[in-house]
Amino acid sequence: MLPLVLYAKDEQEHSIRDAIESLAEQFQLSDEERKELLPSGQQTTFDNRVGWARTYLKKAGLIEYTRRGYFRVTPRGLSVVNSPPQRINLAFLSNFPEFLEFRTRRNVQTQDDSVLSDGGVTRSLMQDTTPEEVIEDEHQKLRENLAGDLLATVKKCSPAFFERLVIDLLLKMGYGGTRRDAGRAIGRSGDGGIDGVINEDRLGLDAVYVQAKRWDNGTVGRPEIQKFVGALQGQRARKGIFITTSTFSKDAHDYASRIDTRVTLIDGEQLAQFMIDFNVGVSVMAVYELKKIDSDYFNEV
Repeated sequence: MLPLVLYAKDEQEHSIRDAIESLAEQFQLSDEERKELLPSGQQTTFDNRVGWARTYLKKAGLIEYTRRGYFRVTPRGLSVVNSPPQRINLAFLSNFPEFLEFRTRRNVQTQDDSVLSDGGVTRSLMQDTTPEEVIEDEHQKLRENLAGDLLATVKKCSPAFFERLVIDLLLKMGYGGTRRDAGRAIGRSGDGGIDGVINEDRLGLDAVYVQAKRWDNGTVGRPEIQKFVGALQGQRARKGIFITTSTFSKDAHDYASRIDTRVTLIDGEQLAQFMIDFNVGVSVMAVYELKKIDSDYFNEV
C-alpha cells in the first residue's frame, strides 16, 4: 500500500492498470509471478492485491476515485507521503476512523469475539492477505479435508461398489456414452479392482482402456504400469486410464511419461478431487456468491 501511495504522490490522476504495471516493475516481478493466479483461477494474485490496496487506501481517505478505474492522492495521503512510515498495513490504516468504520460496521463484536491484540486492533486487521485470498485459503482447507475423508471412505467400499463409483465418475466426466454402455464395458471384477474398455465419447469414435485398483495401502510401481501397457497393446488401444486409491511410484510416472501410448495415472488424491469436482459421492452443503459492482449498469447514456 505504501508504494501505491508513493506512486500517486505527484497529485495527478492515475489508472489502476498503469499503477499495477509500475509496481510490478518496481518489485521486479518475474513473468511467472505476474501470471500467478488465485486458487479460483479468475484473477492474478498481484492484480488482486493491488486492487485491494487501492480499496483500503480509499477507505482510509489517502486516495480518492476520480472516475472508473482511476484515482489520485488526497491531502491526507500527501501528509502520509511527506512523513512516510516504514510500511502501510491494516494496523496503520486503523488509525483513521473512516477505515475502522469500514472494517467494523458489518459486525458489532464483543472483545471476546474480536480477539483484541495489545494495541486494541483485532487480529483480522493485522492480516496482510486480501479478503479473496482469505476466503479461497479457507475453502481450500475445507476441500482438502473433504478429499481426505472421501478417499478414506472409498477405501472401505467393496470392489463391486468401487466399480460403480468409477463408472459414475467417468460418466460425469463425459466418458462412456450411456450408463448402460458403461456398465457393459466396465465391471469384470478382479483382485479388488476393475478392468474394461469405455468409449471416449458418445459416438464411440475412440476407446479408452481402464484399469482400477482399490488398494488400502502400498504404491503402484512400474511393473503394474508395464502390465497395463501390455494389455493396451494387446487390445490395439492407444489410450488408457489407470486409477488407484493409493499412489504411484516415481518410476511408474517416469515410465508412463516416456512411452508412446498415452496413459493417464490417477492416484487416490486426484480421484478424490475429481469426485468433488464432478459431484460424485458428495453433496452441496452451502453456496456463497462473490459479487462486484456492474459498472456497465451505471453508465448513463
